[in-house]
Amino acid sequence: MARPARRWSAALVGCLLPLLALSLGGCRKEGGGAEQFVVGFSQMGHDNPWRMAQTQSLRDEAAKRGYELVVTDAQDQTAKQVADVEDLIARRVDVILLAPREFEGLTPALQAAREANIPVILVDREAEGTPGRDFVTFLGSNFVEQGRRAAEWLVKETGGQAGIVELTGTPGSSVAADRARGFRDVIAKHPGMKILASQTGEFSRANGQRVLQNIAQSLGKQITAVYAHNDEMALGAIQALKAAGLQPGTDVKVVSIDGQRAALEAIERGELGATVESNPRFGPIAFDTIDQLRRGETIPTKKLIEDRFFDRTNAAQFVADAY
Repeated sequence: MARPARRWSAALVGCLLPLLALSLGGCRKEGGGAEQFVVGFSQMGHDNPWRMAQTQSLRDEAAKRGYELVVTDAQDQTAKQVADVEDLIARRVDVILLAPREFEGLTPALQAAREANIPVILVDREAEGTPGRDFVTFLGSNFVEQGRRAAEWLVKETGGQAGIVELTGTPGSSVAADRARGFRDVIAKHPGMKILASQTGEFSRANGQRVLQNIAQSLGKQITAVYAHNDEMALGAIQALKAAGLQPGTDVKVVSIDGQRAALEAIERGELGATVESNPRFGPIAFDTIDQLRRGETIPTKKLIEDRFFDRTNAAQFVADAY
């Protein structure tokens, strides 16, 4: 059932201008009283530990600050995510947090929110549009830098000589494109680093294992390194390498991104070489931004999170706190 109309002032539209710094000073919501402020969260899916940790972080922070959080699950389908945002608009939420499945394809959702005067904050992935007009800001990591850091580690570990299999993330997503670009930026400087195959594993452990199994059947011992865009695919790849008679960590160096507990444990076992953190705990930064929005403060068009790096030198000390 839709909530009674309680919207941001139409003046907000005039405040959301494509500036380098976004000022919402003077924008106020109409109505209100003691009514609870409602935040909608359009999650792209809940099929892996990273996504589940992200949603839980937002739930925990919403409860801590007294916000109501309405969560939708797009089940890894862009069309459903557009419909989910439209549903949140129909429920008359006050702000929408959006974790876009794809960079393109969400324009109808962003347009609908703009027409309804509901601010949208992008979390962990970017979407096509103009900051300050189509959405307020982007909260997330520097995905290009993550790819660079993974490549730098791999170059060092292999002496600049490797036959690499790349397992990429969701096709069309900003994160997959950026992690691929950052990785290539570095290995382009090292002629001995060759990408033998690059194929999507859809950020899934099962898909990562299946894809690597197929590639290993044709390339075999030519594979000396695996770069996975997330830990789940890396963990699947490790199983595929074992099945192919290759020893991960010895015959094949494996590097990935995320920093989940299972990955840190794999580093301790010597199977995964390293993982670049991509922190899923968005609760504090997301609700700090919403509080800024409500106070009419200037909000930058991007807020980047600092990510750590885990390898055999420090993985053990962070396992207990990992998700």
